[in-house]
Amino acid sequence: MARFDTWESYFYPPPDNSTMRNVADIRDPNALHSFEYSATALRQRQLNADPSLVAHTYDAEHLRAIHRHLFQDVYEWAGEYRTQNMLKSGTMRGFADVNTGEIDSYLAYAKRLVQQTDWGRLDRDQFGAAAANVFAHVNQAHPFREGNGRSSKVFMEHVAQQSRFTLDYARVSPQVWNQASEFSRPDIGRYDVVPDSLVPVFRHIAVERTSTTTPGVDPAALARSPLSASYPKAPGRSAPTGQQSPPRGPARPGRGYGTNGPGIGR
Repeated sequence: MARFDTWESYFYPPPDNSTMRNVADIRDPNALHSFEYSATALRQRQLNADPSLVAHTYDAEHLRAIHRHLFQDVYEWAGEYRTQNMLKSGTMRGFADVNTGEIDSYLAYAKRLVQQTDWGRLDRDQFGAAAANVFAHVNQAHPFREGNGRSSKVFMEHVAQQSRFTLDYARVSPQVWNQASEFSRPDIGRYDVVPDSLVPVFRHIAVERTSTTTPGVDPAALARSPLSASYPKAPGRSAPTGQQSPPRGPARPGRGYGTNGPGIGR
């Protein structure tokens, strides 16, 4: 396996340095985008059809196994933690460090939350609060160089399988999802996530599970570029050209779990 120990090592050398190194050796970023979507969509359908392909341990290895399965045809480092610190950026709250040393601690806390929750007893409101708390920690961990969004959504569906709900991500727009995720980041200088903005989102996308329901596929993956997905910026670097930011909103939404987020109804 090649060494991915610098920011530049994830990319091809010039003149192809706008394209991430990939198993298929595709040098055009648009072609890589199409290939990545097709390959990961197929692998996600496999996971949906046979959940036993990944052990449901709800820990870091669980999330890494999901990522490894989804991206095995695309990136040599599928399932491996990123080696570089990154910045999550947004128009509302500036930049926040996402350090490699914090990955395991956030994922370990997410595992404890999953294990300490009696998911089968939760009603919709309780499920929304519990799922939002777990996801906020996984989202802040941001363990991979690319593909965090897709992997974490599959992970959350595995969590939801312990409840009476499944998750229909098509019920929330990418803009609302990204904004709520951004608001859940810790306040500047703090470690604790603030999941309140995600609660109405998870409450809204929770669908009563039946024998015929299947997990929703993330519609945003169709339009997402491998260079702009999941806030992939090295510290101190500008946003990739063409990256879409969520619409502006208040500095922080209401802190109560009952607050509806923008564009979300009950």
